[in-house]
Amino acid sequence: MWQIMWLLSLMPDWFYHLIVIVSLLGLIVATVFKFIPYRLPIQVFGALLLLFGVWMEGGIVNEAKWEARVRELEEKVKIAEEKSTEKNVEIQEKVVTQTKVVREKGRDIIQYIDREVVKKEEVVKFIENCPIPKDIIDAHNAAATLNKAIEAKK
Repeated sequence: MWQIMWLLSLMPDWFYHLIVIVSLLGLIVATVFKFIPYRLPIQVFGALLLLFGVWMEGGIVNEAKWEARVRELEEKVKIAEEKSTEKNVEIQEKVVTQTKVVREKGRDIIQYIDREVVKKEEVVKFIENCPIPKDIIDAHNAAATLNKAIEAKK
C-alpha cells in the first residue's frame, strides 16, 4: 500500500486539482445530457474519481498545514539557538571571572602562609602541634607546588 502512496506523492498538486475538475464536469455532463450513451458508468466513474480527488486534495491541504507548522517550529528553534549562544557567552564570562577570583584567593592564601610561617623551625613546631594528619598536609603541599608549577608555565 505504501508503494502506491509513494507513487501518488510524486504527482504534482495540479494533477489532483485537474482530477476534481474533470470528475465534476463528467458528473454534470452525464446528469444533464440524457442522450449520452453509457451514462451510468460515466456517473459511477466520475463519482469515484471525485472521491479520490477530494481525498487527495485533503492530503495536500494537510501536508501544507504540517509544512507551515514545521517552518514555525524551525523559526522557534533558530531563536532558541541564538538565545543559547548569548547565554553561553555570559556563562563563559562568569566562569572566567570566577576562575580569576579563585586564583587570586589562592595567591593571597599562599602569600599569607609564606609571610606568617617564615622560619623552618616554626613550621616544624607548627606541624607538630597541628591536629591534622601528616598525609593531608603533604597532599596540600603537593597541590600548592603543582599550582606554582602551572603558574610558572604561564
